[in-house]
Amino acid sequence: MCNRYVSPAAAEIERTWHLKSGGQPWAEAEVYPRALGPFVRQAADGQGAEMVLGQWGLIPWFAKTARLAYSTNNARFEELAQKASYKQPWARGQRCIIPAWSFEEPCWETGRNVWWRFARADGQPWGLAGLWSRWTDPQSGELIDSYTMLTLNADAHPLMSRMHKPDPKLPADQQDKRSVVVLEPEAWAPWLQGTVAVASSLVGLAPVEVFEARPLHSGPSLF
Repeated sequence: MCNRYVSPAAAEIERTWHLKSGGQPWAEAEVYPRALGPFVRQAADGQGAEMVLGQWGLIPWFAKTARLAYSTNNARFEELAQKASYKQPWARGQRCIIPAWSFEEPCWETGRNVWWRFARADGQPWGLAGLWSRWTDPQSGELIDSYTMLTLNADAHPLMSRMHKPDPKLPADQQDKRSVVVLEPEAWAPWLQGTVAVASSLVGLAPVEVFEARPLHSGPSLF
């Protein structure tokens, strides 16, 4: 599960996703769970897309406080339609794209935690699949936007299956290793505008050739 990534600055997001400039300011930064980050969603008037700043960690409608006791920065795609925190945004089509220059995952192949960084081989930012929600603080009435990053089982993926600490109680093909869901440019508009069925058809694992992956602090790119 992804717990940190680097988001592009607002100008790069506007250029890549063809958004109107002059929106909410944002400087390139590393984003952590419960921190503020930018995401792209369908504009409220239905005319194109917009960049929004929100909390990374979706706040469900039934939450009593914005600071949850459990993690919602990642959401398993396989559970979206059933899990209370995500089923309403998923059914309503509240999908978003999370821009990222890179994201990081831990690799335990050496027997210890070695962080790896994943960028695109073509030098462009990632467009990662997500869901967004708007929560109303019951005490102050404040409206807070938040989002979650989707993940998909990656046990069979030659790269992403190498990440995360293995569970010694489970066989290799049942580890439930996870990967972010990469959306290529041609999928951006259908992801934001399409039906649940259309969006579901866009979810899959990115081919190895798309990645430039390497240990964070040393070592050459392996893909």
